[in-house]
Amino acid sequence: QVQLVESGGGLVQAGGSLRLSCAASRSMSLFSKMGWYRQVPGKQRELVATITSTGSTNYAEGRFTVSRDNAKNTIYLQMNSLKPEDTGVYYCFGRVDGTDVWGQGTQVTVSS
Repeated sequence: QVQLVESGGGLVQAGGSLRLSCAASRSMSLFSKMGWYRQVPGKQRELVATITSTGSTNYAEGRFTVSRDNAKNTIYLQMNSLKPEDTGVYYCFGRVDGTDVWGQGTQVTVSS
């Protein structure tokens, strides 16, 4: 069973940057799509960014950039110009044969 492990979250001041990582336990070639969602307490999980196996990207937030390193089986989320409203738990997902696999999440807190 493939696993995804996020890292890189933390506390940052508004205007700062963070880079999240999501490491897959197996080759990323298994995934047709990978990406990031964010969840804020009391709200539904919302899409942040996705990247396909061919490298096509989709963003809900223009300040963020998603990328992948196939050699490291890792995707990244570079977040710049962070705002307090970016605070939440960021989850990595990967789609395998139509089923989404999720990581455990990493907390991002942006202070004003």
